[in-house]
Amino acid sequence: MQGGQYQYEYDQQEGNYMEQEEEWERDLLLDPAWEKQQRKTFTAWCNSHLRKAGTQIEDIEEDFRNGLKLMLLLEILSGEELPKPDRGRMRFHKIANVNKALDFIASKGVKLVSIGAEEIVDGNAKMTLGLIWTIILRFAIQDISMEEMTAKEGLLLWCQRKTAPYKNVNVQNFHLSFKDGLAFCALIHRHRPELLDYHKLSKDNPLENLNLAFDIAEKHLDIPRMLDAEDMVNTVKPDERAVMTYVSCYYHAFAGAQKAETAANRICKVLKVNQENERLMQEYEGLASDLLNWIRQTKPWLENKTTDNTLPGTQHKLGEFRDYRRVHKPPRLQQKATLETMFNTIQTKLRLSNRPAFMPTEGKMIGDINNAWKGLENAEKGFEEWLLSELMRLERLDHLARKFKQKADSHESWTSGKDEYLRSQDFRSCKLTDLKALKKKHEAFESDLAAHQERVEQIAAIAHELNNLGYHDSAAVNARCQRICDGWDTFGQLTGKRRQALEEAERLMERIDHLHLEFAKRSAPFNNWMDGAREDLNDMFIVHTVEEIQSLIDAHEQFKQTLGEADREYNSIIGIDGEIRRFAQQYNLPGVINNPYSNITGQQLNALWSQIKQCVPERDGILGQEMQRQQANERLRRHFAEKANAVGPWIERQMDMIANMGIQTAGPLEEQLKKLKAFEAQVQQYKPHIDELEKINQSVQEAMIFDNKYTQYTMETIRVGWEQLLTNLAKCTNEVENQILLRDSKGVTEQQMKEYRISFNHFDKGRTRRLEPKEFKACLVSLGYNIRDDPQGDADFQRIMGIVDASRTGHVTYQSFLDFMTREAVDTDTADQVISSFQILSGDKPYITAETLRAELPPEQADYCIARMPPYRGPGAAPGALDYTAFSMSLYGQSDL
Repeated sequence: MQGGQYQYEYDQQEGNYMEQEEEWERDLLLDPAWEKQQRKTFTAWCNSHLRKAGTQIEDIEEDFRNGLKLMLLLEILSGEELPKPDRGRMRFHKIANVNKALDFIASKGVKLVSIGAEEIVDGNAKMTLGLIWTIILRFAIQDISMEEMTAKEGLLLWCQRKTAPYKNVNVQNFHLSFKDGLAFCALIHRHRPELLDYHKLSKDNPLENLNLAFDIAEKHLDIPRMLDAEDMVNTVKPDERAVMTYVSCYYHAFAGAQKAETAANRICKVLKVNQENERLMQEYEGLASDLLNWIRQTKPWLENKTTDNTLPGTQHKLGEFRDYRRVHKPPRLQQKATLETMFNTIQTKLRLSNRPAFMPTEGKMIGDINNAWKGLENAEKGFEEWLLSELMRLERLDHLARKFKQKADSHESWTSGKDEYLRSQDFRSCKLTDLKALKKKHEAFESDLAAHQERVEQIAAIAHELNNLGYHDSAAVNARCQRICDGWDTFGQLTGKRRQALEEAERLMERIDHLHLEFAKRSAPFNNWMDGAREDLNDMFIVHTVEEIQSLIDAHEQFKQTLGEADREYNSIIGIDGEIRRFAQQYNLPGVINNPYSNITGQQLNALWSQIKQCVPERDGILGQEMQRQQANERLRRHFAEKANAVGPWIERQMDMIANMGIQTAGPLEEQLKKLKAFEAQVQQYKPHIDELEKINQSVQEAMIFDNKYTQYTMETIRVGWEQLLTNLAKCTNEVENQILLRDSKGVTEQQMKEYRISFNHFDKGRTRRLEPKEFKACLVSLGYNIRDDPQGDADFQRIMGIVDASRTGHVTYQSFLDFMTREAVDTDTADQVISSFQILSGDKPYITAETLRAELPPEQADYCIARMPPYRGPGAAPGALDYTAFSMSLYGQSDL
């Protein structure tokens, strides 16, 4: 107050805006130095705002007399439009304009006392300065409030806190505490340390300190020089209002920078989350593409069920299939599990950051990958079954081919020379006895020929079976079989012709040698029997079970029981031959030794009989070895069954334990995760049993064992169970990790997570890890949700179901339930918050420029925004203006950008 000339008060909602802390001394207020300081400071302050409209004042009491610039100043400060000013130059026009300004000030809660428009129009300096001080208080200092203090106290407390660490600075007021200039320098150094070196300043150089602070503030902080350094030093007590006005400019300059920094930090946080999510999505896309490409390349190989039709080639293909199973497939199975875990983690992070759900490119969803993997496993199963059946077929073919060769070689050996014999005309020059012998010999040959008919039929039957089974060299087999059949037909024709010729000659010759005839009759069938027995003893066989080899052994034992009768027949026939030899020796008839009725001799029968007796023990040995092999195969079957019957139930028990863990486990999530990790380690320790079973299975396949009656488990079912166990364990672990992530990022307490889990498990009667709509509604009610039993309540519940069951599956999973409860419990960043942050950085403009982004954000986040923000299309856009509103909404899936 100046000599009672004017007073003013500024009212707030609950009382006076500011109370005077001390009474000004009358002699100080009348001091011209006081007026000079206020005039300079208030003029500079007014110009700092008027320059925004491209104007300024030179003389504070003169330039405000017409009220025009006073109204303009108020419009700039408030951002509001005042009534249209009067443009006349008469005194009443000026008074009207000043009154409009005073009315506007009064509308802002300022109570003006003893300040009239006439004093301002008349250029009263004290009234004008008092009015400007009122405006400064209302529009520059009012918002400075700390810890429920008045604006002056708040501004003083802000200065004290900011300068507390600095030596030689003790701010207690707004006059003497700032006189040496160190307080101004400390405020600048505290917020912008790069602008000055405070430690080089001295309290003994107040003029230098003040000029340094004023110059830096004007050049770098856009604060005009409102005070004069010489006046501050030379005045006993600097004007408090002038100093407060200047200090308030420091507060607003640094407070704006802090606000911009806070906005920039929020944007950086949001952008870093977005960049990390995009990196994870790109990594998922790459892994998914790699796995799907491998499946597409591998599946045609498994579907290619062709071989070179040979047993070695098919066995080589079986080796390649084993390498695929042991070497190539396990890493891809791990890659598939990694993709499922990564997909769940991405979705959890997107939900936590309030982003839209991740939708991979077409064909790369988890369901697509699972379908492709299922197709691969179906092809794999079909390929293995086909390969094993092909091995059985080719083994049968190989056996038949060797059997065909053996019988064909035997038949061709037997037919060798027979054609010349049947075409011979020797009977035309022989004696009657020789003729009769030739006839009997031919009868014996016919008998032998009839006996060989069955062998030829066997050869044809084997060739036919080789053709039906697709033998790779069937052309050569067919050609040889045709030659044998054609030769056999020729034999039949030649035999008939020779018999007719002999019968015609027989009418002329009648002498018979009974002994030769008897020998020929009995030796031929016995010889044929021995041929068959020898062939049977040397016959090859293929069996797969102990019962089959036992059947061959029993048949061999039955054959050995007939050897006694055969031995008696052999001795009888050899006795005939001996009797002929004794007769020839007795009567010196060497010509009768040769039997005219048979080409079989006693020596031949003896040699063949000796071969049969030698083949019998050899056959015993072969059958015994095969019995040992089949017994070893039986032990392999039992060994595999014993191990599989232990491993299979163990895997099933572990699967049950995993299912129970997800439902019954209580306690902190970290403890659950620790138990799951320990359980995973325990499961991995069981891996050697699976490997051991693989080795046993390899031995089983190498032994050509195709069935096992001692167990229901196959290696394929064990592999599928083991892979499913690892997959379920990984899913369970990932679910707990996501719950921990939800709890930590959303601020949900452990007690809340426990309450959610107990409520869900209570209504999950079937332990399926999902709730039907009625169960879910009851669960919500148990947790305190008020869902009314009326149409409005049904509509509210359907809205909630649309959130937790977006795919409309008809049930609510535990993960969806947990997401909904945590989303209801806590708050997250929103698009509006990000838009507000960008608005601060842009200086309240509806757009932002690349230069501002690079000035306020780190380079990486600035480039990210510039590359993705669309151009701003609104009115008044600067060149290169960017639309931060559309960009912010796109971050939260609220636009198509």
